[in-house]
Amino acid sequence: MEAPFWERPLETLDEQEWEALCDGCGRCCLHKLEDEDTGELAFTWLACRLLDCATGRCSDYANRTRQVPDCLQVDVESVGGFDWLPPTCAYRLRFHGEPLPDWHPLISGNPDTVREAGVSVAGRVVREDEAPDLPLIDFVVDWPGQWPRAARPAARRGPA
Repeated sequence: MEAPFWERPLETLDEQEWEALCDGCGRCCLHKLEDEDTGELAFTWLACRLLDCATGRCSDYANRTRQVPDCLQVDVESVGGFDWLPPTCAYRLRFHGEPLPDWHPLISGNPDTVREAGVSVAGRVVREDEAPDLPLIDFVVDWPGQWPRAARPAARRGPA
């Protein structure tokens, strides 16, 4: 029996399989800050203007790079260099040879499990064009760069 496509090496996936790896959490659509001295990355709760903050999905995925020129295309050639991808990202996990978590829609069969596990940005962020006028540093949060406790694979859970 052949392994499911999400368990195969990334370079063997076709475009449809590659796109299906995305769990739709929206964490990659959040603005990030990088400390120039240390390279440390900080996530914010400010989202790209195309993000539907209620669903955590891009409102114009097919045209996103035309509408948002600095939107980056994650592909098999670039995924290893994108250290800003959240630790829960299927592309990042599979690049490092790790399995998809139980809440991933390809495993659960249900796209709602991403939100139920606390991974989705839905309902937790605001679009950049609707945000209060504050310095960007005031929007920094830790959670997008972490595994939510309920979403962690058993091997990562640790003590309660």
